[in-house]
Amino acid sequence: MIRILPNELVDQIAAGEVIERPASVVKELAENSLDAGAGRIEIDIERGGVGLIRVRDDGAGMSAEELPLAISRHATSKIASLEDLEAVATLGFRGEALPSIGSVARMRIASRSRDVEQGAEIVVDGGSVSGVRPSAHPPGTTLEIRDLFFNVPARRKFVRSDATETGHVARLVERLALSRFDVGFRLRNGERVLLDTRAATGAADEESRLAAILGQDFLSRAVKIHHQAGPVQISGWIGLPTASRAQPDQQFWFVNGRSVRDRLLMNAVRLGYRDVLYHGRHAAYVLYLTLDPQLVDVNAHPSKLEVRFRDSRQIHEFVFRAVERALAQTRPTQSAAPAAVAAFGHPDPQALPFAHTGSPWAVAESLAAASSTSFAVTPGREPGALAAQSRAPGSLAPDALTAESLAPGSLAWGSADGAVTAEPPLGVALAQLHGIYILAQTRDGLVLVDMHAAHERVLYEKFKAAGAGSVPASQQLLEPLVIELKGHELDAVLEGRAEWEQAGFEIDALGSNRLAVRRIPALLIGANIARIVADVVRQLELDAGGHDVQGAADRFLGTLACRSAIHAHRRLTLPEMNALLRQMELTDRANQCNHGRPTWTRLSLAELDQLFLRGR
Repeated sequence: MIRILPNELVDQIAAGEVIERPASVVKELAENSLDAGAGRIEIDIERGGVGLIRVRDDGAGMSAEELPLAISRHATSKIASLEDLEAVATLGFRGEALPSIGSVARMRIASRSRDVEQGAEIVVDGGSVSGVRPSAHPPGTTLEIRDLFFNVPARRKFVRSDATETGHVARLVERLALSRFDVGFRLRNGERVLLDTRAATGAADEESRLAAILGQDFLSRAVKIHHQAGPVQISGWIGLPTASRAQPDQQFWFVNGRSVRDRLLMNAVRLGYRDVLYHGRHAAYVLYLTLDPQLVDVNAHPSKLEVRFRDSRQIHEFVFRAVERALAQTRPTQSAAPAAVAAFGHPDPQALPFAHTGSPWAVAESLAAASSTSFAVTPGREPGALAAQSRAPGSLAPDALTAESLAPGSLAWGSADGAVTAEPPLGVALAQLHGIYILAQTRDGLVLVDMHAAHERVLYEKFKAAGAGSVPASQQLLEPLVIELKGHELDAVLEGRAEWEQAGFEIDALGSNRLAVRRIPALLIGANIARIVADVVRQLELDAGGHDVQGAADRFLGTLACRSAIHAHRRLTLPEMNALLRQMELTDRANQCNHGRPTWTRLSLAELDQLFLRGR
């Protein structure tokens, strides 16, 4: 038999969609406070929010006549027509939260609007409504929710421990605090203050709140982002690749001030980090997307955590390009934080009770200018021995690291008479350590560079730049280079022929297991092409479906760069080392290799002194 459900049961069904746990109640009440124009919101909870949730604000408040309407279903002051719904700018608009909460808890609402002298209150006990009565209350609104789910035992069983529910509330309030810097928030659990932030009046206050919520480490390893195209704007902070985390627990998206978890936006950011983030790691960011409310539908889910964009493809491309452009600037600079962070703290050099004398930069410069030999520290050699390595000009063919690139004045760091005019961010090479790392000296310390990772990034960016043109620079071979492959490897190469051709290769098959290479990229002239091609073929087979560089073309170019870059135990001369350092300084995303590993790190003199306890 079909029957009409009683109002109390209807409210409890609605509560099942809106109120999942105590944090859901806090979200609905705090968002109402924000919509009311509150400048400060104070939240108190007990027993994880099950015993008590109190939300007090200094917003517009409500009159005595409005209180009964506020607890009625589908009663709201925020929209009045379909046109309002299509362009809604408030956080709440359904008119379901208060009646849903009142149906599963004991709720008291006390409020006073600014244009009246006396406040009023109303009580709802499990759906039963009392009459409105006078209440002494300052301008604003206070809502008290006690004994959540007291009349719904089945729902009460799904509530977790007090500590778990408190954690959910704390994270919810942190998201709210990040969404509105102009509003002060305080969260207390019993007598313990979990969060207390004042309304921000400038950039310093915003950064202070960001550090209080996400930690000073995030702030010190993040870059600000701001980009606008027509009615769409993105701003906020994105963490450097070195600030990545094992879990996606510091990823915050806000659309027109609303906290959302949108897969389209998260995927756009992930693609922006695609070849600077180590596999299995997650970026950290706080991003704000602002656009015309008519371009986004927030009425997609009762929890309002999901949104739909009118033109999702354009929004995805806009976010992806903005993040990619910001991360492209992560190259070595004088003020850049080290790409790899040392495990110990960073002391303040001014706090040390001594001062360094002399110019380490001058010593390094004179050494680089006076010597063309490689200062290599290798096993079995006496420490400090100079190992002179002869090298044919251009033998480091993949990137032509030659002394010409270090001509005085060629990169604005030397003058015609050899005097130093500006120090390069990565300093001047001193030595090669174990055939793997380059040691370079700067004015204030020591720089260590992973030469393979650094050269891999340089080559990758050059391959991408060459491939962006319609015809990549390449050279026809006088005789085709024939490479023996397994049958399935040859099939895989021919299947991906478009990627090879885009990189500057011309290839075809000679029989069932031989590959003919007839043209090669200009960047690889003089290199061991047979070895590189064979390595790339086998690496692509291993990485199929699981490589961290997304997209077939980028995946191919990344693998090509990795297999073409100089490898461990390759001896470099000092001019070659310096050439690589200078190229790193001019290359986008040079702080990380294609796989997201750091390419360099820096130890300041203060850190070195700390290691040896100097000045103590």
